[in-house]
Amino acid sequence: MPVLRSRPPSPYDLLPEVPSFALRSDDVSDGGSVATDFIHDSAGGKNISPHLAWDAPADAQGFVVTCFDPDAPTHSGFWHWVLLDVPAGTTELARGAGAEGGAGLPGGAYMLRNDYGSVSYGGCAPPPGDGPHRYFFAVHALDTASFGLPKEASCAFAGFNLAFHTIARAVIVPTYEQK
Repeated sequence: MPVLRSRPPSPYDLLPEVPSFALRSDDVSDGGSVATDFIHDSAGGKNISPHLAWDAPADAQGFVVTCFDPDAPTHSGFWHWVLLDVPAGTTELARGAGAEGGAGLPGGAYMLRNDYGSVSYGGCAPPPGDGPHRYFFAVHALDTASFGLPKEASCAFAGFNLAFHTIARAVIVPTYEQK
């Protein structure tokens, strides 16, 4: 019988508070269940990154887009996607923009290696029987156009730097569970 664990709060509750802005998606919704297209192929999905669109704060100089699972059975959660150096004029990412190779990304943007080990979006795939996991899709508005991080930087290091450059944040939190 699986042991039920308490779920940690939002990972953003531990960071300095920042204003929010609107984030919407044609593919995922706050509190909704993640559809098969956006599930990792190891769990029977298509591993496609969802569409995301946002209302950019006027003073944003750039954006970072992340997908993080704080409910993963690790001490550090699980990074599914980190997209850096999204230009300030960008307000939308098409479905599939996070494919390996980055062909669908805005100019200058690049992805870090996720916790699956790929430089792409990595869909949801919690362990079977581990209960529902929350997937924090976040768009971070920044006070800088570029972090200047190397492409080999870890997602955790990028997250650390986000704490010092985020001026506003928008979040959608869908869930997924493998029975």
